Amino acid sequence: MTYLVHRVAVIGSGTMGAGIAQAAATAGWSTVITDARLEALPAALTGIERTLEGSVSRGKLSTGERDAIRGRISSASSIADACRNADLVIEAVVEDLAVKQAVLTEASTVVPHSALLATNTSSLSVAALSTGLPHPSRFLGLHFFNPVHLMKLVEIVVHEKTDDAAREDALSVVRALRKEPIVVRDSPGFASSRLGVVLGLEAIRMVEQGVASAHDIDRAMELGYNHPMGPLRLTDLVGLDVRLRIAEYLHRTLGDDQYEPPQLMR
Repeated sequence: MTYLVHRVAVIGSGTMGAGIAQAAATAGWSTVITDARLEALPAALTGIERTLEGSVSRGKLSTGERDAIRGRISSASSIADACRNADLVIEAVVEDLAVKQAVLTEASTVVPHSALLATNTSSLSVAALSTGLPHPSRFLGLHFFNPVHLMKLVEIVVHEKTDDAAREDALSVVRALRKEPIVVRDSPGFASSRLGVVLGLEAIRMVEQGVASAHDIDRAMELGYNHPMGPLRLTDLVGLDVRLRIAEYLHRTLGDDQYEPPQLMR
């Protein structure tokens, strides 16, 4: 059964939040984006506008489709205003457990009990993020990838209290977004970050050790393994700061040396 979504709230207006908001509006849903830094909201909306214009110039969208998507996106000055009456809330703030918990707790006080509440975390424990939520069975991870409008994968991360209905609703949401879902169990780094970070860290260690140039290491994976982008270029795209936080978290929680960030990365 398809989960009916009419209103989406996105908390966090950075690169990921703005991309998720655009994807939701493209799916036909009224979308509200909010951020603790109110001054960041105009920049996020401008970035979405720029991305939409690029799609028009490449013939991916008509001007009418662009205007319709743009018309479905608005901003709110508070979490309460953004999340009230939302069917789907997606948190996309900084990768910090305490910050995310605070945001999710605040959102949970105003959303309807039937709403699906999700985090876009790329590595943190979804179960830990659910602590204190009144309806943890309706909470899970929806891990999008950057750039959201181009990347097809969304990881659905379920923890032990996520019920089957929420899992099925999440699958329905991801497919409505015209993305490909995979379902993974709540575990440090899930599937994508756990694998991707190892490759990226090893590539940085190889540069550090003088094995080959950054360009040639990337080309080895692009041409030899048919990766669309090399691990070093991908690390730059994700952000060295983001990758460093993920690596430190995985090293701390899993204890394996392969997750120890190399000095060059620091």
